[in-house]
Amino acid sequence: MRILLASSASHVPPRGGSTRSNLAWLAALRASGHACRIVGGKLVTDTPEKMALARRELEDQETGQLPPEIHAVADPVKRAAVLKEQIREFQPDWVLVSSEDIGQSLLRAAHEGAPGRVVYLAHTPQFYPFGPASWNPSREGGELVADSAAVIAIGYHTAHYITANLNRRVQVVHPPIYGDAPFAMYGSFASGFVTMINPCAVKGISIFLGLAARFPAYRFAALPGWGTTAEDRRALESCSHVALLRNCKDIDQVLKETRILLMPSLWFEGFGLIVIEAMLRGIPVVASDAGGLAEAKMGTGFVIPVRPIERYEAAFDDQGLPRAILPEQDLSPWVAALEALVSDRLLYERESAMARDAAMKFVGALRPSQFEEFLLALEPGRPVAQAEDALAGLSPAKRALLLQRLRARSGN
Repeated sequence: MRILLASSASHVPPRGGSTRSNLAWLAALRASGHACRIVGGKLVTDTPEKMALARRELEDQETGQLPPEIHAVADPVKRAAVLKEQIREFQPDWVLVSSEDIGQSLLRAAHEGAPGRVVYLAHTPQFYPFGPASWNPSREGGELVADSAAVIAIGYHTAHYITANLNRRVQVVHPPIYGDAPFAMYGSFASGFVTMINPCAVKGISIFLGLAARFPAYRFAALPGWGTTAEDRRALESCSHVALLRNCKDIDQVLKETRILLMPSLWFEGFGLIVIEAMLRGIPVVASDAGGLAEAKMGTGFVIPVRPIERYEAAFDDQGLPRAILPEQDLSPWVAALEALVSDRLLYERESAMARDAAMKFVGALRPSQFEEFLLALEPGRPVAQAEDALAGLSPAKRALLLQRLRARSGN
């Protein structure tokens, strides 16, 4: 197969769970012999974090760790035009359009250039053109998503949200981003940081800073990400016991120094990939109940209700994101959860073991070939239900035989 991925986000280097997921899917496809290309956004190095990411990109190029052929375009209008050019030149079997496409210019271009061959990758609910979490609801955009040959989500909570708001059947495919066992065991009651990834308003930096103020005797750490503003950095730097971590290639560099992971998101989370990554390493995670985070916690403890963000200002922050109007939060359950985990060794070790066991079972059941199988069984203009039903209920042996035949049919 020839696969063309379109997204407004930068994929070299990846920024956030959506781009990491997309690259993991493409890596699995390339490993099976399929040709892949990307039309994506271009990283603008206007913050220290983005400069660090750009340096990492240069290092990857020097060591030969390159992604699929990528066309990085900063201008949204030009990006849509480049996508159309690539569709004409590359003649892809499928055009995968990631939800990081506010205004749906890429989705529109994909449908115009490759009718019947568009698959929507539903990562970020705020970028969907429908539903209460949408930043930019659009009837036309919702119709474009609904008219796609398939809609793929990375979690069941998000899939149910899409079905409820779009009345569209959704396929759940978990990206194979977690690596292979054995996974290092980092959970330690006695040492390490209370860590937050991508501290910013929508991710709950207010709760993180509130906890840091309540627990001055413990070490906290924050890894700035795509949402971290200059104001967020100043707030973090004002806390003497909060360490600002440097961007790194391998998340293990952060997790090996982490005692507890905080995930106090206030917006609708699609899933929570970092939750699974921490739990795999025996690190207890204290998370909000926002969106798919409870699903990612896999039944383990310390899921705390929050008042989610419902409105945004008609203004943007220095990361180009709408400024959230933050509801008042009750910090007491967060304080109680953190106090329990840092003071009760038996509780900590029990939660660590439960988290690791649940995550290991989840990852152990994933199939890196699932995305490939689904695309191979999908046909332009054919109802998506038929492709799903063709794979459902097959034994591993029959699934392997079907995959072999489908690959042969596609020339891979």
